[in-house]
Amino acid sequence: MKQILFSGALGLIFSLIGTPLLIRLLASRGYGQFIRDDGPQAHHSKRGTPTMGGIAFILATLVAYALTKLITGSQPSFSGLLVLFLMAGMGLVGFLDDYIKIVKQRSLGLRAKAKMLGQLIVGVTFAILALNFKDSRGLAPASTKLSFAEDFGVSIGPVLFVIWALFMILAMSNGVNLTDGLDGLATGASVMVFGAYVFIGVWQYQESCVNAADLTNPAACFDVRDPLDLAVVAAALMGACFGFLWWNTSPAKIFMGDTGSLALGGALAGLAVVSRTELLLAILGGLFVLITMSVVIQVGSFRMTGKRVFRMAPLQHHFELKGWSEVLVVVRFWIVQGMCVIVGLGIFYAGWAAGK
Repeated sequence: MKQILFSGALGLIFSLIGTPLLIRLLASRGYGQFIRDDGPQAHHSKRGTPTMGGIAFILATLVAYALTKLITGSQPSFSGLLVLFLMAGMGLVGFLDDYIKIVKQRSLGLRAKAKMLGQLIVGVTFAILALNFKDSRGLAPASTKLSFAEDFGVSIGPVLFVIWALFMILAMSNGVNLTDGLDGLATGASVMVFGAYVFIGVWQYQESCVNAADLTNPAACFDVRDPLDLAVVAAALMGACFGFLWWNTSPAKIFMGDTGSLALGGALAGLAVVSRTELLLAILGGLFVLITMSVVIQVGSFRMTGKRVFRMAPLQHHFELKGWSEVLVVVRFWIVQGMCVIVGLGIFYAGWAAGK
């Protein structure tokens, strides 16, 4: 358990100290945010605020995980490394997108096809690798079965699994990206979900099928390959996001940009896949799902009827245009996200208790 404490604390420290250094570097190079003209007018004051802040918590997470392994003398797991690979790979795609936005001084970065191709390459690579690297029990980091609080049903096969995993990665990455429209909103929401995965990882480790002989009811055990190391990764991410939130909360001194939002979405999807909680992620990350659905509803309604359901999508901007202050929207949306995490963890625990 010391690994979890070390990774969380190191992630917090590195992000808390590293983010202001990144702010100075980006500001000195003039790498500021471009603001859409059709958005809330209050956002125009944010023009020029340094972006690509995701670099800070991505590096903080990677360094925290590596140092934790060195300090404790423990070996990294394939499951943990795959989640970090997915986070960094999606972050790289986002970085290229952000960089092009800044250089060309326009709100559009990578062309849609190029951005999608980058996400496809990273996502497919992760999915294929996750089905390999089996341990002594024959467990790979991922399973070809669908999962909620644990695997259920029959195997969908490797091809359908890759497609399913890719859908999850794209959905969560773009969900976090859409949520990242107000100071601290996506960062704070991500902290809560990563905290949930620390709990899930620890619980799965304590009730692992590896220790089935010592459990009261072996039938209620979790068949997850590296649950404790997933908790270590989640703790590093939680700590790094906490440190970044100090500078990202209103009024934000830096934005995470696509660099950060795609990385966070990738990390969330990766944790869900390798911890066998794929469908549960839709509840744990309920705010991201809600905001994504607001965009789907808005676009669908406008194309079919020519009318808009919301004043503006994503959903957070609808409430801004209704007169809510930015801080009020963020805090209330954090409350919604906190409720989603509580419900998700309750369902996770109830599923385990029912198996007993």
